[in-house]
Amino acid sequence: MQKFRSSNKHLSRIFDQRYKKWLVLFAGLLIIGMTSLSAAVIGAYYFVKPGLPAAETIRDISLQIPLRIFTRDGRLIAEIGERRRILVTYEEVPQHVVEAFLAAEDHRFFEHPGVDYQGVLRAGLNYLRSGSRSQGGSTISQQLARDYFLTRERRFTRKIREAFLAYKIEQEFSKQEILTLFLNKMFFGQRAYGVAAAAQVYFNKDLQNISIGEAATLAGVLPAPSRYNPVRSAKNARVRRNYVLGRMLDLGYINKDEYDEALTETIGSTLFGAAVDVSAPYVAEMVRREMLTRYGEETYSAGYEVVTTLDSRLQTAGVYALRNGLLEYSRRRGYRGPLAHLDLDPQLATADYEQWPPEWRQALSDYPAAGELNIALITQLNKNNSANFVVAGGNGGTLPWSGISWARPFLTTEKRGPAPNGVEQVLKPGDLVYIMPTNGGSWALAQIPDAQAAIASLDPRDGAIMSLTGGFDFSLSKFNRAVQAFRQPGSSFKPFIYSAALANGNTLATVVNDAPVVISSKELEAVWRPVNYTGKFYGPLRMREALVRSINLVSVRLLLFNTGIGNAVKHIAKFGFGDAALPRNGSLALGGGAASPLDMAQGYAAFANGGFAVTPYVIDQIIGPQDKVLYRADPKIVCLPCEKTPGEPATKDESLTDDSLELELMADIAEDYRPDASAEPELYADINAAPRAVSAQNAFLVQDMMRDVIKRGTGRRARVLGRSDLSGKTGTSNDRRDAWFGGYNGSLATVVWVGYDNDQPLGDSEEGSRTALPIWIEYIRIALAGAPLNQMPIPEGIVSVLISARTGEPVGAGDPDAIFEYFIEGTVPQRNTTEPAIDIFNNASETDDLF
Repeated sequence: MQKFRSSNKHLSRIFDQRYKKWLVLFAGLLIIGMTSLSAAVIGAYYFVKPGLPAAETIRDISLQIPLRIFTRDGRLIAEIGERRRILVTYEEVPQHVVEAFLAAEDHRFFEHPGVDYQGVLRAGLNYLRSGSRSQGGSTISQQLARDYFLTRERRFTRKIREAFLAYKIEQEFSKQEILTLFLNKMFFGQRAYGVAAAAQVYFNKDLQNISIGEAATLAGVLPAPSRYNPVRSAKNARVRRNYVLGRMLDLGYINKDEYDEALTETIGSTLFGAAVDVSAPYVAEMVRREMLTRYGEETYSAGYEVVTTLDSRLQTAGVYALRNGLLEYSRRRGYRGPLAHLDLDPQLATADYEQWPPEWRQALSDYPAAGELNIALITQLNKNNSANFVVAGGNGGTLPWSGISWARPFLTTEKRGPAPNGVEQVLKPGDLVYIMPTNGGSWALAQIPDAQAAIASLDPRDGAIMSLTGGFDFSLSKFNRAVQAFRQPGSSFKPFIYSAALANGNTLATVVNDAPVVISSKELEAVWRPVNYTGKFYGPLRMREALVRSINLVSVRLLLFNTGIGNAVKHIAKFGFGDAALPRNGSLALGGGAASPLDMAQGYAAFANGGFAVTPYVIDQIIGPQDKVLYRADPKIVCLPCEKTPGEPATKDESLTDDSLELELMADIAEDYRPDASAEPELYADINAAPRAVSAQNAFLVQDMMRDVIKRGTGRRARVLGRSDLSGKTGTSNDRRDAWFGGYNGSLATVVWVGYDNDQPLGDSEEGSRTALPIWIEYIRIALAGAPLNQMPIPEGIVSVLISARTGEPVGAGDPDAIFEYFIEGTVPQRNTTEPAIDIFNNASETDDLF
């Protein structure tokens, strides 16, 4: 036994000696390895260091952010740029979104220093086993480094640079900052950069509102955005989503119930645009062009934000009113027939949509769904004169007879066929047609109007464009008729002629003979014979009555014989009209020049605000990167106190600066003291005051005449609005090629134009009062809903006098024809005992109601 113990000790000593040798050898190798590794790392660092950028430069690298355009109340109008991106802060990212990306990309993100050794070892072992570098070990920090500074080439040198940069980034930024940079930077396919933009593009949701399943879908896109995005392949996106959800469950980010619920979510393949709140594409294009002039190509990527003057409620009202008015006009002119016709198998037409032949489904996408109209395929006619239809995607419905019966066949611009007696006279199974929803919750047959329209609405106090629409649908035509269409304004131009007449010695009681006028003119025809709309003559008329009834020949005589063309042009130019609107001949009296709807709205704004010339503008602010305000509008504004009292020196009221003035006296006058620029010029020195176009008295008289146009003249349809503060004027150009209505109160000046781009006539009975005025009424009904009356008060220098309705001369209260009329002080006519000439032409008393 002792011998055995001795042998054991001997073996133990031998084993210990060998163990120590191996231990020393292993330790030596380990030290050598570590030293070699350290040397390799240090060597690698110094090898790549010259090409490594400073991590802090990420702060100075601007992400490409599109131009975003907003209304004055913060609603998005448009997002313009190649890359869709919405920046978010870490606090704005929901926790389940953060966890989805950690599960998919880097679950140890909050633990490692930028490089995850576990991931590196995993990638290394994969390479040794397969020889493939497909297994990535990149952390979120490494991916961020690669996307900011490096390329995607598959080389170890790039991985080394990536690792060192990731470490440097971790030293420079907090984990939350790194993750925020990552989520804002990465590409998600379909031009979406950043997770917030991706949420809108794929789900039409704000980031805060996406579900766990949707968050997993977005996280699953990143490895290959072009392959895994749900628009490209819903199947691939579902596989990636389910993988991410499984990772979230394994890591304890979600429980089993949340996992099961997320798996049941449907993945759609619809591509959504920016979450536009307000339809104003014509304004967006105006802004884009201006920004391109100011900032060049960086307009689309530097992250500019433009705040416009548009009011979202008014803009929505304008778009609705214009489209509704054009659709009503299109109905009146007749139904032009279906877009196309397909040969349908009756049994297959009523089968499931997925069983339809591909060409049927494709046909529903071949035509533009413009102006909120939908493309529908008629599948069946019913005995009750209704028709069944199917729209793209397979949803169906029924067109009732009430939505079809309007469709008298279009023959020519002037003619329609007879009214249909049954649905078979209008539609056939296989017809591709437009349909539109009705206010009653049903559907109606529709068609895209051939005619176009424009609406321009200004704040008369400073010229801010509150609403502007340049056509039925921007996608069909980008021509902005509100700004670019210069058309004959017709009788809607007459208020400016009458204003010029008032400024040149005439009064509202001036009597002008409505009689034939024959003029030789080189610029017009050899002989120009203007006529009234009715073709009749009405004899002597007061100016007020002539404007209310829109008598052409009185306007011509006022211009040629009572005012003078030169005087009129000089006067009207102050309203902002250019030479195109001011022909130097008699046609000026009838709006024979060319003006855009915005020009006309600018002119009417001067009447609305009491006589001041304001300039339309649409850009209120331009905000650059870092929320720096680069531009702020400084429009000329209406400022009554800024006007110096005529004849008064521009000095202070000395009684108010006298040191001897007692405090009690100052207290007594303080509430009522309203100094103007004559008394306290320094108070108004910094105000950009609008100049006067006409006197307050002139503006008031024209405004009062135009109020009568609505009360009892050609604009009387607007009485339905029930407001007493509205003034307006209809207009129709030669051969009914243009229909106008312009009107205003103290809050809004709005002009509507309707016509064809090719200048063809609108058709029989399509005048300003029938075609343009309903659009104006619908817009004003919404725009001024609940708003208080805003009418210009009677200014100083206006007197009211009893006159004869026949002669326009002052009369006593007992005169049976006595009426009150307004005059500017000093212009009241003297009574003339000479009786006026009788009407030798006819005894017509009717008005030119529709002109």
